[in-house]
Amino acid sequence: MGIAALLRAAGVGVGDEVVVPAFGNVEVAEAVVQVGALPTFADIDPVTYCLDPSAVEAAVTPRTAGVVVVHRFGRSADIERLHEFGQRRGLLVLQQGESEAPYDETAQRRERAAYLDAKLRGVRTPDGGDGHTYQQYVVRVPGNGRPDRDAFARAIRARGVECRVPVKTPVHRLPEFRRCVSLPETERAAGETLALPVDASLTRREMQRIVSACNALGGPIVVGSTAAFGV
Repeated sequence: MGIAALLRAAGVGVGDEVVVPAFGNVEVAEAVVQVGALPTFADIDPVTYCLDPSAVEAAVTPRTAGVVVVHRFGRSADIERLHEFGQRRGLLVLQQGESEAPYDETAQRRERAAYLDAKLRGVRTPDGGDGHTYQQYVVRVPGNGRPDRDAFARAIRARGVECRVPVKTPVHRLPEFRRCVSLPETERAAGETLALPVDASLTRREMQRIVSACNALGGPIVVGSTAAFGV
């Protein structure tokens, strides 16, 4: 059952507000609109890229009927804290997850992620805590004197590395959902994040190409896992 159907089944409708993330898929905000409610945006945790429970609490008003939590990139939101808050305030808390890969594939993605953690320089590698499954391997490319994210992406694509910007425009900056709201972590993540390949099918040579392309741009060493991928 989709988010709109779940909201409708819970009686959420016209006059209600639903807290959603702006960092990610516009479909969640659209589902809220479909039932006649108003999406309100809360900021994310900069480590998990999921809704920050403290930001959710700050976004709640007397009209708030629910919260839609989206798990991102293989990391989970602090759903226990969000459920506890929802119970205290009488709010519906829904979750939208990512399709889970088979165990073997997840293990191989983690192996490749550990290799990148250990080898990459000049980017901030993802925090692997809380059972990260690396549906996407998302790094940060700050623009403080080194190439910014978009320049970095162009440069490594020119070296044969496929990469993608996971969230090009936060939902609260889209014309149909534009809000005057302060979401500093969402804005920062939208400007700095880049998803590098971490597919289970990648060979050792392909992984080495990713590292070589990224490290050719320079920057300080980023300390990560010491695990290696076949080297």
